[in-house]
Amino acid sequence: MKSKSFKDLQHIQQKLAEQQQLAATQEAARRDAERLARAERELFVRAAGQVKPMRPHSRVHLAPEQPPPIAAQQQLDDQRVLREAISDEFDAATLLDVDDALSFRRPGIGTDVTRKLRKGDWSIQGEIDLHGLRREEAREALAGFVREAHKRGWRCVRIVHGKGLGSPGKTPVLKGRVQSWLVQKSEVLAFVQARGDEGGAGALVVLLKPGLAAPVR
Repeated sequence: MKSKSFKDLQHIQQKLAEQQQLAATQEAARRDAERLARAERELFVRAAGQVKPMRPHSRVHLAPEQPPPIAAQQQLDDQRVLREAISDEFDAATLLDVDDALSFRRPGIGTDVTRKLRKGDWSIQGEIDLHGLRREEAREALAGFVREAHKRGWRCVRIVHGKGLGSPGKTPVLKGRVQSWLVQKSEVLAFVQARGDEGGAGALVVLLKPGLAAPVR
């Protein structure tokens, strides 16, 4: 399962690289076409010397032929979708620190960060409650919430996924899904299980990367 998820991520990275290479090739072709057209005009001027423009006489002005447009926005949209894609098959279990309270931190993030998250050093600026949502609905809602929170410059948010007491066998299925989805989101630096007064085992406190709107401290 874990090997398949890493292959999926490698495939996504390969697609991004291919699209970026295509965009670079198209841009180079456009520049070459412009240089060739400019060189041809300069060659004509050198060959013909000084010329006097003809008097206008019922001429029809045609718009110059433009180079084929590059679907830059489409490429950006495709890259954004690939970056935001989160898989249900991704196994995050080996990336989680399971101690007295579950936690996750990206490589390079110190243990002091998760310790401060548990202590509440960061104020929670927003939250989303995924109770009652189907898997696909919860995944889309979570991705949208994280994206919007990062855009607003929020650093600390709470994700309420529930304890699974209403699920068949009282198994917290959504809890494991949410952990896996958060690990795959590049905006997420770390998360810990919420304290008892913040939802306990039914919620996560998440630290996000600084966004463009983050206040300067």
